[in-house]
Amino acid sequence: MRLGVCYYPEHWPRALWADDARRMAELGLSRVRIGEFAWSRLEPEPGVLTFQWLDEAIESLARAGLGVILCTPTATPPKWLVDAHPEILAVDAEGRPRRFGSRRHYCFSSEVYRQASARITRAVAERYGRHPAVTAWQTDNEYGCHDTTLSYSDAAAKGFRIWLRTKYGTVEALNAAWGTVFWSQDYPSFEAVDPPHLTVTEANPSHRLDFQRFSSDQVAAFNRVQTDILRAFSPGRDIVHNFMGFYTDFDHFKVAEDLDAAAWDSYPLGFTEQFWLSPEDKRRFARQGHPDISAFHHDLYRAVGRGRLWIMEQQPGPVNWARFNPAPLPGMVRLWSLEAVAHGAELVSYFRWRQAPFAQEQMHAGLNRPDNTLDHGGQEAAETAKTLKALLEDPGPDRLNLARSEAALVFDFEADWMSRIQPQGASFRWLRLAFETYGALRRLGVDVDFVRPGDSLEGYKLVVVPSALHASEALVSALQATTAILVFGPRSGSKTENFSIPETLPPGALRALLPLQVLRVESLRPDLEAAVVVDGVSYPAGDWREDVEADFAPEAVFADGGGAWWRFGRAHYLAVWPQEALFDQIARKVCAQAGVAVLALEEGVRVRRRGTVTFAFNYAPETRTAPAPKEAVFLFGGRTLNAGGVCAWTSS
Repeated sequence: MRLGVCYYPEHWPRALWADDARRMAELGLSRVRIGEFAWSRLEPEPGVLTFQWLDEAIESLARAGLGVILCTPTATPPKWLVDAHPEILAVDAEGRPRRFGSRRHYCFSSEVYRQASARITRAVAERYGRHPAVTAWQTDNEYGCHDTTLSYSDAAAKGFRIWLRTKYGTVEALNAAWGTVFWSQDYPSFEAVDPPHLTVTEANPSHRLDFQRFSSDQVAAFNRVQTDILRAFSPGRDIVHNFMGFYTDFDHFKVAEDLDAAAWDSYPLGFTEQFWLSPEDKRRFARQGHPDISAFHHDLYRAVGRGRLWIMEQQPGPVNWARFNPAPLPGMVRLWSLEAVAHGAELVSYFRWRQAPFAQEQMHAGLNRPDNTLDHGGQEAAETAKTLKALLEDPGPDRLNLARSEAALVFDFEADWMSRIQPQGASFRWLRLAFETYGALRRLGVDVDFVRPGDSLEGYKLVVVPSALHASEALVSALQATTAILVFGPRSGSKTENFSIPETLPPGALRALLPLQVLRVESLRPDLEAAVVVDGVSYPAGDWREDVEADFAPEAVFADGGGAWWRFGRAHYLAVWPQEALFDQIARKVCAQAGVAVLALEEGVRVRRRGTVTFAFNYAPETRTAPAPKEAVFLFGGRTLNAGGVCAWTSS
């Protein structure tokens, strides 16, 4: 459990470096991330490597006792490389090259760029791979940011055809899988297949899904080139990548197979403003962030990292990239930091040490202002360091062990791709459904683990599947092997691997657990939302409805009598996308059936357990009370939680 900061020595005069390092250490920081955007300063012209400045920067940090997380600089290929090889540029869905002048201007499929990336990665790894101050590596920076996972370049088209040939073997098999007989789309050869863009109207959904799978695999392959080099020249160091919030364009589980831990960049206020939350939630949590955004991603990326979680960029103040950019409520930077620790983070690193007075991010706060005075975020980082020191002084046996939770959520990147390709309703997005499913459990004080589809579910009492659009054989097998209570959201089992409706109708392969059939689905306008009656009480039901046929009675019905919530033994099926009140009612009932204890939390309060310690966080703008038992011994904070307040206690 360390605190760190992102630093850009190339942005500042050398005269500041030693003092910056000293002040970082005095603040309680012990790790510093550097180098992710430094290619043009490391190699100002082809083959001319200028490492002297980076040597000095690393030595300045090392003398202050700071460990360095060194990055490969491949997120920003320099101008000379782009000019020499314009074919490395990604091409957007409109057929336009993503030109030089900002960042992430490369195509994952470009072999020329992979070779260039391997060359600079090797040069940096050879020089610093065994440096005692270099404790870890970060590959690239925020893969896919600015919609750069999908590229429609010539290199991508060539790679996609090779990928298809490997998968299908014959073009006849491809035509059958994609249903190309529809609209006379039969392909005579793999060479005739182009990436699915610039079509007059909707492209074939199976074609789009396979291109998404191919593009995801390209990210993993690109990352693997770097991790292989880093392991060869820098043995014993952790390798991570900093993933993003609410970003699902590639399968993070696959990329992380080559990493030691998963990191993500946490910007709770920016994400609250930018995503699908209601105007009321955006207003209420504008200065705190929605109560479930950070926790959702902590639990997701802990799973992606196979139990190891880092926060590589923690928001320290106003950001520059959302539609509106308020400052955090006092105490929130400390709360976000400690919440990450409660969810298992080994590192919380703040972005950035000092606010830049120039270029694109000059409106993005840092721990220090541009004049080098400590900002509010820096003050709260220092407070966090003191809290962590006190928390860790006497941990005791198993005091902070992160045990398996009682509830699991199956997180499925392909399900999100399918829901975006063919949503069947303007508001249907799998990622949003997953987030709201998670939120229903968190509002009851339930800790949740995320699980990759097909991984073992042994030991869980409750397993929620927001929507497995394609229920793979591995997923079905894992669900059958567990004794947990199972909850499936709408559209589960509604597609085959090739993106067709199952011959037996939905839920397809899940009929082994749910002997029912979905006969018809409806997406409803917001002003046509249905109601669902549970135990005689009517709840707003949202904008999705399915007509289900089964030989058993439903648990809850729509107002017209149609089944909305079905239960067969330990398996539940929701033929509706529930709104919050209905979600809460369902969550209470399935937790009771599963034997999962729930809490009566005040609005805006969330909890997380780690070993024998329970943490409580107040996201409400009003004072709240922590749900601590009478015998609780507080490790920091107390029963009263001011707005932005956090506390921790143990009962043993």
